[in-house]
Amino acid sequence: MDFQMLKSIIEGLLFMAGDEGLNIKQISEITEQRPEVIEEAMNDLRADFERSKRGLQIVAIAGMYELVTLPEHAPYFEKMAYSPSRSSLSQAALETLSIVAYRQPITRVEIEEIRGVKSDRAIQTLTNKGLIEEVGRAEAIGRPILYGTTKSFLDYFGLSTIKELPDSSAFEQMDGLEEETQLLFEKLDGRQLTIEDVKEVEEQLEAGVQHEHEEEIR
Repeated sequence: MDFQMLKSIIEGLLFMAGDEGLNIKQISEITEQRPEVIEEAMNDLRADFERSKRGLQIVAIAGMYELVTLPEHAPYFEKMAYSPSRSSLSQAALETLSIVAYRQPITRVEIEEIRGVKSDRAIQTLTNKGLIEEVGRAEAIGRPILYGTTKSFLDYFGLSTIKELPDSSAFEQMDGLEEETQLLFEKLDGRQLTIEDVKEVEEQLEAGVQHEHEEEIR
C-alpha cells in the first residue's frame, strides 16, 4: 500500500473511531500492515497536522490515538454549543438521547447499531449540552466509553429519577426508535418539560398501543 494512502486511511479511521480512539494493533489489523509501519505512518501524520497548523491534532492517551480539536480553540466551540440559535436539538440528537435514556449505560457503537448511522456528532452535542456524560467503560476490546444521562437531563424534562420515564416496554409494539423519539420528545421546543408533559406522552403511548391492538382485531 502507498505510504500516503496509508496515512489518509489512518486519518479516516481515527475520525470514524471518535473519542474511543484506536491503538496501533487495531489499525494494523484493519489495514493489514505491520505495526511498525503503522507507527511510522502515525508519527508522520501527526507531524503533518502540526506543520500545517490545522484545527485538529492527533493525541495519544494510554496507547489509544484520537483525532481531537485544539484546546486553544475551546472558547469558540463553547460559543457554538451554547448559542441561542442552536438551543434546539436535531432529530439525530433526539434519537440518540432517547436511546441513551432508555438503554443506559450504552456505548457509541451500540447507539450506532440501533440508529444505523454514525452518531459521533449527536453524542458530542448532547455531551456539550450536559444531557449525557461518560459513566464508565465497557468490559470489551478497547474499553469503549459508556454513556448515561445526567442530572441536567432530569431537570430538563422535569423528572426526579430516570424511573419516571414512560415505560419502554410500550415501544416494543410500535415502530421502534422513530415512534419512541417522536412521542417522548415531541414537546421538546426549547422549554423545560414538566411531569404533566411526561404523563401526557405516556398516555399517548398507551393509546397508540391500544389503537394498534384494535386494528389487529378488525
